[in-house]
Amino acid sequence: MPALASWVVLSGATTDLVVEHIATLQLVPSHLRPPCPSQQRIFLWCGINSPPPAVLDIPIIRHAWSLALRSSLDEATNYGAGLRKFHVFCDTFSIPESDCLPAAFPLLHSFAIWAVTDPDLEDAMFADGTVFETVSIPTVRKYLAAIHAWHLAQGWPPPLSETKREHLEFSLRGMARRQGVSRKRPLRPPITLPMMHALQSALSLNNSFDACIWAMATAAFFGLMRFGEVSVPSRTAYHADHYLSRNACLVTTDADGCPYAWLRLPHAKTSMIGDVQDVFLVEQVGLCPLCALHNLALFSPAAGTDPLFSWRDRIGTIRPMLKTAALSRINTILSEAGWGTAFGHSFCIGGASFYLAQGVSAEIVRLHGRWHSLPYEVYIRAFEQIASCHLANQTVVG
Repeated sequence: MPALASWVVLSGATTDLVVEHIATLQLVPSHLRPPCPSQQRIFLWCGINSPPPAVLDIPIIRHAWSLALRSSLDEATNYGAGLRKFHVFCDTFSIPESDCLPAAFPLLHSFAIWAVTDPDLEDAMFADGTVFETVSIPTVRKYLAAIHAWHLAQGWPPPLSETKREHLEFSLRGMARRQGVSRKRPLRPPITLPMMHALQSALSLNNSFDACIWAMATAAFFGLMRFGEVSVPSRTAYHADHYLSRNACLVTTDADGCPYAWLRLPHAKTSMIGDVQDVFLVEQVGLCPLCALHNLALFSPAAGTDPLFSWRDRIGTIRPMLKTAALSRINTILSEAGWGTAFGHSFCIGGASFYLAQGVSAEIVRLHGRWHSLPYEVYIRAFEQIASCHLANQTVVG
């Protein structure tokens, strides 16, 4: 069994149940799971069984197939946590390695149930020392997607048929009712216009670092961009075919002579693999994203292949803006001004809420934000901003 996890239900000397807080669950070391970056796990972690041939045993064909797999799974970073969680479960319950890959439905069903179980401290069945590290229903769905991708990357067919998926979803719906709201992520706080004005006032726009953050903030807010689309997770993660480069930004004029910026996203969360998505930024009064981009070019000049949202350090080296660094600077300013913490989607949701509250049609906002349909959260935040205009003083008799 691995080192014990976040907490375990124990039976004490009396009938009372005790909750013991312990360290994070750890994997049992195995040569089948070599240490590697998270995004490499679905390729490097393997099983003891040999998959059936997926292509002919011709070296050039196998190489082309390997390249196709890696391109299809270019979001493999998101699968690492799910794959790790699955192996922790298998270690915890001593599942034989031969049963882990390929994984049968009973194993995957059991894993999903275990991952979302919130033990009831008044239920004596949970007092047997079983280890739990509970996650939300949406999270376990992502874990199952990781296991699905792992099977494909290792040459195995998909582990779940449509019928088995329906069976599993039926169980998850029941677990969701048991979890209630305890595991639901709270609504992300939206960025508002007063917050944007506070950022503009506090940032030193003639400083390369702050100029970059301001350009990111205005692009994310008015362009309805996720913060991961204007930043990178690490300095080494940047490459121009995945993130915005200076060449991917064109400032021009439309048919009416009005200026706008055209950003070409080579990769986006809502796009198909290989599809480029377009973001259009137009002039705004006071908080203009076009002015912010011009200011960025002035104080952070860079080559066309450099990151669009980049800054120069003290020795003049171009650096891509890290998501953590940008949000840290932004949240420091917002906290000092008396607001809470902003998250990666706060600008996108805030911008969409702003447009809806200004009377922009929902269809235009949906298209601008590159959504298939407007998230419920956006509607709630937009209504929150204008509720008093529509609902206040309804008890006054004329």
